[in-house]
Amino acid sequence: MSETLQQLSETLLDLAKAAGADAADAMAVRGTSLSIDVRGGALENAERSEATDLGLRVMIGQKQANISTSDVREETLRTMAERAVAMAAEAPDDPYIGLADPSEIATDWDIDALELCDPTGEPDPAALQQDAADAEAAALAYDGISQVQSVSAGYGRTDVHLAASNGFSGGYARSDRAVSCVAIAGTGAEMERDYDYDSRIFQSDLADPRSIGASAAERALSRRNPKRPPTGAYPVIFDERVSGSLIRHLMSAINGAAIARGSSWLLNDLGAEVLPTHLSLIEDPHRARTARSRPFDAEGLPTRQRTIVDNGVLTGWTLDLANARKMGMQSTASAARGVSGPPSPTSWNLALTQGAQSREEMIKEMGTGLLVTSMIGSTINPNTGDYSRGATGFWVENGEIVNPVNECTIAGNLKDMLKTLTPANDARRHLSSVVPSLRVEGLTLAGN
Repeated sequence: MSETLQQLSETLLDLAKAAGADAADAMAVRGTSLSIDVRGGALENAERSEATDLGLRVMIGQKQANISTSDVREETLRTMAERAVAMAAEAPDDPYIGLADPSEIATDWDIDALELCDPTGEPDPAALQQDAADAEAAALAYDGISQVQSVSAGYGRTDVHLAASNGFSGGYARSDRAVSCVAIAGTGAEMERDYDYDSRIFQSDLADPRSIGASAAERALSRRNPKRPPTGAYPVIFDERVSGSLIRHLMSAINGAAIARGSSWLLNDLGAEVLPTHLSLIEDPHRARTARSRPFDAEGLPTRQRTIVDNGVLTGWTLDLANARKMGMQSTASAARGVSGPPSPTSWNLALTQGAQSREEMIKEMGTGLLVTSMIGSTINPNTGDYSRGATGFWVENGEIVNPVNECTIAGNLKDMLKTLTPANDARRHLSSVVPSLRVEGLTLAGN
């Protein structure tokens, strides 16, 4: 079957209506991925995959069902639609489901302005292999690097089309290029490892693979001879590599699904101060060449920029249509979905206000405390915000890094932690989450 994704989506809608659906939406996704792994300068593994997946959601009154397939034959699609309708007929009523009103759907967008797909197309496998080999060679060139655990280069492209019986029909393509390297310093019980990677939409924006390998090596070497930190209450700096996790915890707490369930430590904080007054958090789904940009959400609503936290004050929840209806609110065009399930709320590109200090200046000002560069595991109480995570990084005394740290736990309460944030100015602006290094005051460390 050689139909386009749009044709496949619209065929599914027609079949669903013919089978008795009152309303329906269909998603068609076609993906290609290519990954090359290198070891010792030679090709170790090459993988390529291609797939087309289809998802159909049908509604009969206030009942719905979802079904998916990777078989695009016409007889399969007909059977799929019939089964979906039969499943919906037996489903329980949900008063909040339903497609967007036709007056709400996106009708005009400039997909080219978002630059979501590199027009140069799929790279030659030999070029990917050379990228991986260059990263590996750069890491191994450092004295003290005993081996490169893994190094890879990859390419992916995803085409997606969404169509619904309310009249919406739209799609776009998205591509990515990536290089990653994991280096190991030392041998035996003294081994330490670290990594670096880069992922971009456009090949021309990708970091030099040699710089990725060099960075992975330098990071691994800096972690040799770690010690445990003292136990007590100290300021903690979350390096830019991990600081975004704090903002993700905030976003999880204001997700409409959690709010509708009543299971969020920010449940009663709409309109309250959740960050310091000099900080704002902006969501911008239209940032060009950025991984989570999109012209419309998974329910066909036009995406738009919004200020989630305005000068410290929480302005709203993250909502899809169903959760917005539960709370008597409007969707924030935040619906995401795969082919096998209904929409649910999520966030797009985020940017936190940056500070005036560099990370190094923040370390000097901190005096004594912990710089966290990686985290292990997570215990977060969704109702109270109690926070406990394993961490590694560097111990700081008198404003200077004195030794690497491993095997420690940091603990606090997210509501209190977020109100003490001090940002540096080192956020990488091409990432979907533009969050700088963040200092948090008075966390409890469990070390020696």
